[in-house]
Amino acid sequence: MTTTTSGLTAVRAGVLDYQAAWDEQRRLHESVVAGERGDTVLLLEHPSVYTAGKRTEPWDRPMDGTPVVDVDRGGKITWHGPGQLVGYPIVRLPDPVDVVAYVRRTEQLLIDVCAEFGLTAGRVEGRSGVWVPEDDRGPARKVAAIGIRVARGVTLHGFSINCDCDLGHFDRIVPCGIRDAGVTSLTAELGRPVSVVDVLPVVERHLPTLVTA
Repeated sequence: MTTTTSGLTAVRAGVLDYQAAWDEQRRLHESVVAGERGDTVLLLEHPSVYTAGKRTEPWDRPMDGTPVVDVDRGGKITWHGPGQLVGYPIVRLPDPVDVVAYVRRTEQLLIDVCAEFGLTAGRVEGRSGVWVPEDDRGPARKVAAIGIRVARGVTLHGFSINCDCDLGHFDRIVPCGIRDAGVTSLTAELGRPVSVVDVLPVVERHLPTLVTA
């Protein structure tokens, strides 16, 4: 299913292997760079996979031999899999390119999505992604992750939001290289099931935030 809002096309790609999604990202990136198509966002789920960004340290990786895919995005290691909605925006950034401003817009999109489900989330200084603040349930907890790359003025990689995934997958790694905070999901925080199917249309509605100041 494909929808277009504010000149940005969202493609629901279903469940897609990480390598297949990476190949499709690169194909779309070439098309957007060449001006052959407009801004496009892939929205999908992956089968269970660990991916390591360029800043991943050896001690962040799983110690049990679990396979890890090394990728050219920023950030460190994370997990993708069932119950997590992943978004790969392939969008042309305004000139001069301001990567930090784009990351902030991505964070705002995810903060607004969480708010629609009744979850108050926000930023933590010095850390990317979207967080549930420290409370009587524990320290700050990341509910959505961001890891991007910009090549020739057009973005690659993107964001993920934990809906109803098995959070045990994060126990094998030091997620995003952060040892003193947790990882959570919409379902865990809200105490009710919130699925990828529930979150998908809400994310689609907020996608224009990526391309507007």
